[in-house]
Amino acid sequence: MGSEDTVLVGDVGGTHARFAIVDVSGSGPGRVLHRLDLEQEFPSLIAALCDYIKHCRELPIPTIASIAVAGPVTAGKARLTNRDWEISEKALQEFGFREALLINDFAALAFAIDLLTENDLHRIGPQFAGLPGAPITILGPGTGFGVCCLARFGDHIIPLATEGGHVAFAPGNEREMGILRCLWKKHGRVSIERVLSGPGLENLYGALQQLEGRPDVAMSATRIADRAAGGDARCREALGMFCSVLGSVAGDFALAHGAAGGVYIAGGIGQKIQGFLEQSDFRASFESKGRLSAFVKSIPTKLIVNGDAALLGAARAGLRRIIASGRPEAGRRPDSALSRAIHERQNEP
Repeated sequence: MGSEDTVLVGDVGGTHARFAIVDVSGSGPGRVLHRLDLEQEFPSLIAALCDYIKHCRELPIPTIASIAVAGPVTAGKARLTNRDWEISEKALQEFGFREALLINDFAALAFAIDLLTENDLHRIGPQFAGLPGAPITILGPGTGFGVCCLARFGDHIIPLATEGGHVAFAPGNEREMGILRCLWKKHGRVSIERVLSGPGLENLYGALQQLEGRPDVAMSATRIADRAAGGDARCREALGMFCSVLGSVAGDFALAHGAAGGVYIAGGIGQKIQGFLEQSDFRASFESKGRLSAFVKSIPTKLIVNGDAALLGAARAGLRRIIASGRPEAGRRPDSALSRAIHERQNEP
């Protein structure tokens, strides 16, 4: 297998940087040959890529790179919303890749939706098939809150990346109204991301303590989730509200996108609280849309449990870019930084 049969892909968020080499030579969804989640901090994407290349050992490094990033991509450039990295397709090409694509991480997930099987998904709520060919919504909490609409027309699919996580938070009851007031005093405008994210769960917990007149003792999102699972009443209320608001927001975006094809929840937080999510008011809040409740009640809601989904979607998007460009095959420059990094890897003891 040569480097032209593979794509180097990345999924880079506010707190994670994971890379893989994906075989795209077959007719299937692609096969992950080598994946690595980098835990340490790096000053730049290029520095992180160099570290990844060192770990690939004998694998040929692709000449094509497709990197999914947590933030808007404009004219081939991106600045991560929750990480101080500036990235561009031009910089990746100057580094040594023949072709390079930057894509929003939720747009990459949208490219993966048609590749996922039932084993890659977990149903939340009633069993519905979704309307064939209808739009799909992909959203989910992480360091921030991502949203994408997958528009479909015949055999064509078009992922529409958005910054929907920065839409204003809309309370659905008096308790949530109290949360809005607390967070507004602290942050000014309150976006969905201020509530539905890792930091958002921490905000919810703190605001609930304020409403009860208790000291606002800081607690991490992981600890809140763990203590909720252990029966802690205050943490359970915070996580329960988190799930209810997530359902309401998912229903709102289903209406906005006309997502009769389904709503898919992505991200590590959703997987971590899967059991709690199933027992929560998520689905009731999703369906509570007044005169449009009948429309959303038939929409399936599913949790993406395949941890490679964004990487497979990025590989599919990168392959489509190359096919569309029609550029002739060419290798990387021998004097490029990427070529030197590969050479150094081969000469390490």
